[in-house]
Amino acid sequence: MKHYDAIIIGAGQAGVPLAKKLAEAGKRTALIEKRLVGGTCINDGCTPTKAMIASAKAVHQAKKASALGVDIGSVKIDFKKIVQRKNDIVEQFRSSSEKGIAETNGLKLIFGRAKFSAEKELTITLNEGGEEKVTADWIFINTGAKTAIPDIAGLDQIDYLTSTTILDLETVPEHLVVIGGNYIGLEFGQMFSRFGSKVTILEKSTGILAKEDEDISSALTEILTDEKIEIITDVKVEKIDQDKKQLHITVRSGKTKKDIMASHVLVAAGRVPQTADLGLENCGVKLDDKGHVMVNEKLETNIKGIYALGDVKGGPAFTHIAYNDYTIVYRNLIEGTKYSIRDRPVPYCMFTDPQLGRIGISEKEAKEKKLNYEVAVIPMSQVARGIETNETLGLMKAVVDPETKKILGAAILASEGGEIMSVLQMAMEGDITYDRIRYCVFAHPTYTESLNNLFMKLDR
Repeated sequence: MKHYDAIIIGAGQAGVPLAKKLAEAGKRTALIEKRLVGGTCINDGCTPTKAMIASAKAVHQAKKASALGVDIGSVKIDFKKIVQRKNDIVEQFRSSSEKGIAETNGLKLIFGRAKFSAEKELTITLNEGGEEKVTADWIFINTGAKTAIPDIAGLDQIDYLTSTTILDLETVPEHLVVIGGNYIGLEFGQMFSRFGSKVTILEKSTGILAKEDEDISSALTEILTDEKIEIITDVKVEKIDQDKKQLHITVRSGKTKKDIMASHVLVAAGRVPQTADLGLENCGVKLDDKGHVMVNEKLETNIKGIYALGDVKGGPAFTHIAYNDYTIVYRNLIEGTKYSIRDRPVPYCMFTDPQLGRIGISEKEAKEKKLNYEVAVIPMSQVARGIETNETLGLMKAVVDPETKKILGAAILASEGGEIMSVLQMAMEGDITYDRIRYCVFAHPTYTESLNNLFMKLDR
């Protein structure tokens, strides 16, 4: 039985850099991966989807170029080339990550499925065959999450798509039905609509993006609807039947039933942590009622020396949060710092077009917390840069404390919304108040310059 100083289960966006840094710090380290180095982000998430979204945006820009006085004519896509470009980028990122692991002294990469057989002991079912038992002083769980499969009659009888398998399609779906009107479903829905699919989005809540403010949800609904995407909300999918080459989807909204015929169904109704096969009952690590590994503010479980990072521990499920998890545990364990996940910023960006960049609290959350707040809103149709570039869809919105003048949160639904949001995040990190931004000198003409005008809305 081999003993390591540290073992990381899962070669995702927390696992790989942590493994490398621990090995570089002199710790004998093993990194166990059941599938592909890079985790969801590189292989099935951020990297491939954003590469394909770039192609979809190019299609859309070409089609609306006439508004700028450019007549392109008929626009055609080469879907095989789009997919190949995506695959090449994924391979580039993954191979770079694998190379970094291979060049790190003291780090061993093991391909297989790890399962706890005792508190600090793992049994690895090796991909190449056989088993290996290993122990470690520190064990880090970085196994991520996978698509949640809803309980829908007939769903298990059809070849449905997930956010992973949809990336393997070789042709554009004729009619794609998306179950779930949140971040993943909306990105894929708009992308394939722009590639030429008829798209229907089914959302059980009263609106898409149920966690966001109503004005943000409404604005994006209008944008997507104008692109001929059908959005049905407050709906329940009752059953799905296969009818020759078509899928027959029965949905109910209140007392009304509706039948939808589709060629493909994408399940995008949430994600669940990958903890079921880890054998955590053998080591005593506690889970919450949704199966997430429970951790404290230093990311340690109830068992000393066992940590959890990334989506598997619950909370914000973003690549950048997983990466920050790695920096926290590494600095605490190796450098003796006392960092925690308490009160850290949680920015995120949804890459629809326009993007939705978010930081801090929403107006909805401010209201629920009964805070003293004010809201500043400016539509992108009033943003000079947006008008000049024909990117006038969406809005900028900020929630502020009228007494301290601190920015409490922002939602930027705009072209480059994530970049604009990041400017406000930096302001929040540095305690720069909104009145200073109101009169700050920004380069003209930029999107960020319109933050002057956004906060001008709060002038008394």
